[in-house]
Amino acid sequence: PLNRARMADYLGFAGIVDNAYDAGQISSTEQPVEVASIVTSIALHAGAFIEDVMTQYAQPRPWILLQEGGGNTYVSSAMPQKRNPGLLNDTRQSASTAVTLAMGPVIQAHNITPGMGDAKDVRQNGEMIESAVTVLAEWNEVLGALVINPDRALEELNSDWTASQEIADVLMRKYKLPFRAGHHFASEVVDYAKANNIKPSDFPYAEAQKIYAVSAGEMGLPPGDLPMSEVEFRETLDPIAIIRNRATVGGPQPAEMTRMLDAADKALGEQDAWIAARREHIDTALGRLDADFDKLLASGG
Repeated sequence: PLNRARMADYLGFAGIVDNAYDAGQISSTEQPVEVASIVTSIALHAGAFIEDVMTQYAQPRPWILLQEGGGNTYVSSAMPQKRNPGLLNDTRQSASTAVTLAMGPVIQAHNITPGMGDAKDVRQNGEMIESAVTVLAEWNEVLGALVINPDRALEELNSDWTASQEIADVLMRKYKLPFRAGHHFASEVVDYAKANNIKPSDFPYAEAQKIYAVSAGEMGLPPGDLPMSEVEFRETLDPIAIIRNRATVGGPQPAEMTRMLDAADKALGEQDAWIAARREHIDTALGRLDADFDKLLASGG
């Protein structure tokens, strides 16, 4: 009988699929489908990122753009003032192509007799994998071409009441107010600000005190002053201070971002080491196979 363990060793596999029927008829069809799920995941993540950046091109004053020229952008054929993000368009198209190709093995493996070769086509599966490699390469180009304007980004945050929930969070976390009460107060502040075209940085503290007094009564809280000082109230609405004061695991605060980037670098290093070790193992195994074949041929056997 075929020595499956020896064959796996000669070909550089880490081991065998224990059940022989599974190895010959099932796994070889499932593996392209599993790879397709990885390709799909890569493409979906890339597509979501691209679309997130693409929304900037609908802004009259964006804060994240591609560096112009160099194949990244091109001038619109109709509107002289417009710069089309060609690299983003190309990467999105590549991601869509990858998703399309990844659907192939799933459809081919559906409703067939076990062992049929529909989903095992090496050329087609190779094209699917290459499509994911293309997406990653183009995505890397996008990341390298991004130009971020921090001042403009902060201006955008300060132009609206994006940080208003922090008021409710601080009132609950520091002053033990029910979140619904703090949320109601923050909502009333936003309503007043929008009705009077007031930005967060310009909101009058005296008006906040008045709104708090009314909101507290509406929520059934004991009469009292807004527990935040004016300095704290303004800091609570400052996006930079919000990020700086965050203590959530996985949050945007600089220390946590550094930790996550370091962890990602470590994981990538470990994966690179694993790939190098597997490649060396496969090369060694195939070299041993060739050497043993050469011995067999030399012996005339």
